[in-house]
Amino acid sequence: MLNQLNLEHILFLDIETVPEHEAFDDLTPAKQKLFADKTQYQRKEEYTAKEFYDRAGIWAEFGKIVCISVGYFNFKGRERAFRTTSFFGEEEDLLKRFKILIEDYFSLPHHLMCGHNAKEFDFPYIARRMLIHGIALPEKLQLFGKKPWEIPHLDTLELWKFGDYKHYTSLKLLTELFNIPSPKDDIDGSQVRDVYYKEKDIDRIVTYCEKDVIAVAQLILKLRQEELLEDHELISI
Repeated sequence: MLNQLNLEHILFLDIETVPEHEAFDDLTPAKQKLFADKTQYQRKEEYTAKEFYDRAGIWAEFGKIVCISVGYFNFKGRERAFRTTSFFGEEEDLLKRFKILIEDYFSLPHHLMCGHNAKEFDFPYIARRMLIHGIALPEKLQLFGKKPWEIPHLDTLELWKFGDYKHYTSLKLLTELFNIPSPKDDIDGSQVRDVYYKEKDIDRIVTYCEKDVIAVAQLILKLRQEELLEDHELISI
């Protein structure tokens, strides 16, 4: 049961991704062909592979992670705090630092990782990019041979589906439904590429990513019928 989980045992996270290169022409001819083949179904006859490349960040094979933000609860008596921090910079380095965090602080059997649509996007994306960089997966991302109830992942999208697996609900819609302060008050996922490559404003992306982490934590509180976090309980480190 969700209400029986210890909130301090959950690592909330979100990632932001962009195409691995700024422009389609920066890809090798072989990679251009592979991208065209990979996206043919989505593109149909409406877009060329080059025109479609601005969306390449959604695939781990053609994108990269520019920010991983995490958050966790801390309780001292009746005082509650939610701390966030972010890993950004060169992808290989941020993945290694993220792995250290997991292995040092969230590696025990009772620890969980939580995100929105994270089982289908964030968790597999992180795992694939780690392997591409030759980084051994931490235990929390090693899923082979595990039964569904043994996988230490929590997904607010899945919780909201209630078994209706054809149903997709965005985090933005859920925050509106539950009167949670919106994390989408500056940029949205479709703008991250331009903010990264054109504006070169990684701080703006980090802020956006941390807001998503807070929104997921707030949603978990609402699903548990608990009070939302207030501004004074939010600590960015």
